[in-house]
Amino acid sequence: MSTEIRLAVPGEYDAVGELTVEAYAYDGFVPEGSDYASTLRSAADRAAKAELWVAVDSDGLLGTVTFCPPGSVYREIGLEDEGEFRMLGVAGRARGLGIGTALTVRCVERSRELGLSRVVMSSATYMTTAHRIYERLGFTRLPDRDWSPITGVDLYAFSLDL
Repeated sequence: MSTEIRLAVPGEYDAVGELTVEAYAYDGFVPEGSDYASTLRSAADRAAKAELWVAVDSDGLLGTVTFCPPGSVYREIGLEDEGEFRMLGVAGRARGLGIGTALTVRCVERSRELGLSRVVMSSATYMTTAHRIYERLGFTRLPDRDWSPITGVDLYAFSLDL
């Protein structure tokens, strides 16, 4: 099976949004009472205001990530000389195939292409599977940028110097 990582096209936006919601909900990562599912679902907005990357094979979508270059309204913790990514999600059928790793590597490569000095991201404290991916790729914790968007959701910051 051949996997391609590329920017999403408009005809895929709805499916990308649903994949993202399903990936987060599957693991219980959509906080009760929050409107985060609508944020995850809004792939067209992410594509317009950031870079919406997808992993695909001949059967369709495998995963997605939003890369937030300097100037993107989707940035949360990135400084002007840093790339940032968010909303990494992998379809159930593709879990364990390295799709999350490949999408993360694409964000690292994209940061290098833009001449940025570091790539950063936030991940909920309970997203331990994702943390293992980041640590394997050389990311380290950045505790001075840890934060909480809403009560009960604590986010760790991670960074990789380029």
